[in-house]
Formats: sequence, structure tokens, C-alpha cells
Amino acid sequence: MRKESKKFLTTYLNNPSPTGFEASGQKIWLEYLRPYIDEHFVDTYGTAVGVINPGQKYKVVIEAHSDEIAWFVNYIDKSGYIYVIRNGGSDHTIAPSMRVNLHTKKGMVSGIFGWPAIHVRKPNTEKVPELESLFIDVGCSSKEEVEKLGIHVGTVATFIDGMMDLNKDYLVCRALDNRIGGFMIAEVARKIKEEKTKLPFSLYIVNSVQEEIGLRGAEMISRTIRPNVAICTDVCHDTTSPVYNPKAQGDQACGKGPVLTYGPAVQNNLLNLIIEAAVEAKIPFQRAAASRSTGTDTDAFAYSAEGVASALISLPLKYMHTTVETVHYKDIDYTIDLMYAALRKIKKDQDFRYLK
Repeated sequence: MRKESKKFLTTYLNNPSPTGFEASGQKIWLEYLRPYIDEHFVDTYGTAVGVINPGQKYKVVIEAHSDEIAWFVNYIDKSGYIYVIRNGGSDHTIAPSMRVNLHTKKGMVSGIFGWPAIHVRKPNTEKVPELESLFIDVGCSSKEEVEKLGIHVGTVATFIDGMMDLNKDYLVCRALDNRIGGFMIAEVARKIKEEKTKLPFSLYIVNSVQEEIGLRGAEMISRTIRPNVAICTDVCHDTTSPVYNPKAQGDQACGKGPVLTYGPAVQNNLLNLIIEAAVEAKIPFQRAAASRSTGTDTDAFAYSAEGVASALISLPLKYMHTTVETVHYKDIDYTIDLMYAALRKIKKDQDFRYLK
């Protein structure tokens, strides 16, 4: 990975971007993207869009989502302990003893998820912590003291964990789901610019908000752009790591290339074009099946307006929705290359319908 790209990736991943509060991350993303696009815009809720070759009737989207899971302050007791609810799919079982940042108008406040020592917990009475048992300690002894720090019901909290490499081959960070996608679509834009690729359509590079609470950003921006084609990228599970069941959950592994999904929301002719692009460019890929929805922004684009030819390219990831989400550097490169190769195969005004 080139030095400038790694610097952007590090800054982007280490910056918190909780669902509903993505603005600071979007600013970092757009600042990196600007040299490689012709124009950009941001919608009411913060989805950021860069456009290459604007003004064409035929519109293609490549998309990722920018938000990460987090916590909302829900109750502050008289002793200054803070209780929370989920913002997105946060895993309460990993929270005890984790460090957090609470995002206030007065600035960042440090806190910790406290937890009683093993010595005082009754054996066999609580195999895993309950969400209602979790509390954040910010070093205050009263509710009033907590409120003086700027913390109130509705304040958002994120885990504190930065990016690291693992054995040189793997990248580890919280919220790779799915800011690594934002990085990859930005790199596709850079590749188009640096290789002076001429596209016969307008390309919209979309970094959506609020995916973690129901694909809401993609739902909104799909109505704004009204694209003809959408190629979405997200993460999927590495099912070869312990506890997973590949027979039930599919057989995907880090290091073997991006995963292409089959399912009702995936337009088969577009999927076949992506597969052909992979074969022609000798890019390794894996396959997965989704019996109903993909659970990604692909669904929001596919079923918007009159229907949009949509496909999903996923990055295999270990330990989803933890602070140690892990991906392989080779898969990042393969996914960037595959999106770029697929875009080059899409013809002007290409009609993906089965029957014409």
C-alpha cells in the first residue's frame, strides 16, 4: 500500500464515526477524495458523494457506508454511573473493562465500562454480562458532576481502539465495518484519475450514513441519485475462524479474495459482468449465497424507485462488531482492483434486463 493511502487509512479508521454522528469522518474522507473527482455533494443526513464525469444520463454508483456501532447514554444515576443502550449492533458481551470516548459539545470525555471483580461475582449466575448491567464510569461521584462535563441522555460513546498490523499481512481496527469500504471506493476513484480512465457514464462514489441501523443513508441517497447501476461493498464473515459453521454460514476466508453474493437483491447480469471482470483480470474471488436480503446497502439500492441493477462485493473479515475486526491486506487490493475492472466493463447505457 502506498504511503499516502496508508496515512489516509490510518487517520480515517482512528477517527470515531458513530451512527448519526458521521460528520468528522466524512470530512476526512472527502478531503482525501477531492483531487480524484470532478464535484461532490453531501445530503441532509451526511451521506457524502463524489462524482466523476458528471452530467451523463446513465449513472453508476460504487458505495460503502461510513458509520460505526456505538452506544447512547440512556440513564445517569445519582452516584454518577452512566447506563447505555445500543446505537447499532453493539455487542454488550465485549464491553466490560473497555475504554470509551463520550462525544460532548464541550469536547471528548474519557470513560470506562466498569465491571466487578471475579472475586465478588457469584459463580454460575451470569455467564455473560447483561446489557442492563453495563455502566460507564467517567470518574464522577454524582449526576450533577457528570452533567457538568457535558454528558446527558443521548450523548454517544465509542470504544477507544486504534489501527494496528498483525503479522504484516493483516489489518486490525474497530469499525473496519465498513470504513474500510470507504477507503476502497476512494482508492478506485484515485485509480481512475491516475490511469486517466474515461468512463462513458457518470460515476457516483457514495459513502453512506446510518447503515448500522437499517440501511437508512443508502435508502435516502438512492432516491436522490436514481442510478442505473449500484455496486456496493461491505464486509462479510470469515467463517473459517473458530465458532463459525461454514456448512450453515458459507465458506469464506480472509486472503482468498473478495466475496461475490448470489441472492434476490443481486442482479444476475450485473453479477456475471463482475465475475467476467474478475476472471479476465485474474483476480481471485469467493462466492456466497443470501437466501433473502443481503443485509447490506445493496438491498436499499436494489429496491429503490423502479429498481436498480445492484451487486455486492464483500471483504472477508474476522471478529465483526468487535474492537479487533481483522482483514487481509491482499483482499483490500483485490477488491479495489475488482471494482475498477468491473467499472471498465460497463458500457454506455448498458441494459441489464433479462428480457427486452
